[in-house]
Amino acid sequence: MTDTLFLTSEEIDDLASPADYVDAVRDGYRQVGNGAPAFPRQKFFREDPAGMFTSYAALLPDTGAMGGYMYGAGFGSGDGWFMTPLFDAESGEPLALLDGASMNPFKTGAAGAVAVDELARDDAATLAVIGSGPQARGQVHATATVREFNDVRVYSPTRESRTAFADEFDEALDADVAAVDSSAAAIDGADVVITATSASDPVFDGTDLDPGTHVTAMGQYQEGKRELDTTTIERATYVPDLRERATYDAGSFLAALEAGAVTEDHIHAELGEVVAGTASGRTGDDEITVFDSGGTGIETVAAAHMLYERAKEAGAGSTISFAPASEALTGKRP
Repeated sequence: MTDTLFLTSEEIDDLASPADYVDAVRDGYRQVGNGAPAFPRQKFFREDPAGMFTSYAALLPDTGAMGGYMYGAGFGSGDGWFMTPLFDAESGEPLALLDGASMNPFKTGAAGAVAVDELARDDAATLAVIGSGPQARGQVHATATVREFNDVRVYSPTRESRTAFADEFDEALDADVAAVDSSAAAIDGADVVITATSASDPVFDGTDLDPGTHVTAMGQYQEGKRELDTTTIERATYVPDLRERATYDAGSFLAALEAGAVTEDHIHAELGEVVAGTASGRTGDDEITVFDSGGTGIETVAAAHMLYERAKEAGAGSTISFAPASEALTGKRP
């Protein structure tokens, strides 16, 4: 039998800072840029009751861990349940099982922050945020660790939500944070734009982007739904989390592809290739860049292993036991 660490969301909450997540996720993408395996999510849908079951995975050899996410969202409960199994990449033994809900915005935000660090201008000081939910929070907390923003503007359709978000981050950041009344007002003069929404249609007009802007889009990963319009994709140096995902479920890129505005050659590189230095990042101050983030096992495994190590140091969590196949996979009845 193997003792495996189990961590609840509450036990995870205080184990790491946003900067810790960014450091771990950056190294995960470096490994994938150097050839470590990671693949896009698989999605399984049910109509009645409506819901989606999702899984994705990665193996990070330098970290020494492999695993990913499995979660169900919707269905009869109308809620979401996130499980993160983590395995030792040398022995294959299960290291940990994490309740992955509370870490989700921070590990996903960390991927966005790594992209900002690689693709945004070094002097980026104005941030536009479109969306005001948990994922937007995670993106801002993480991105604020890689750039010093002076001005942050947030827009979401509900005035109360965007105002509450702005008030929260005005206290949390060394920046002036304000709610604005439109996405156009948010992106006007912005150096970095983050979209973290559930919108099915583009959330801003790509002609309004200033030269030199970086855009991180993370709210949609389904064909037929998109946060970015074709103009934005066409104008930008386009970098997805995984190249394969761009033509699988990156709705914004697929729409631009279908419109004939771009070809598959428009995919500049995967984020991991940029982090590893095997592909270029930003090459000029007037270049518009896009990071299309749909969620991968890369940030999940990297963050989960970091949390696992922190938990061991802190003595957090409890243990559960798994029997190896050599003992339990017998086909015999007891």
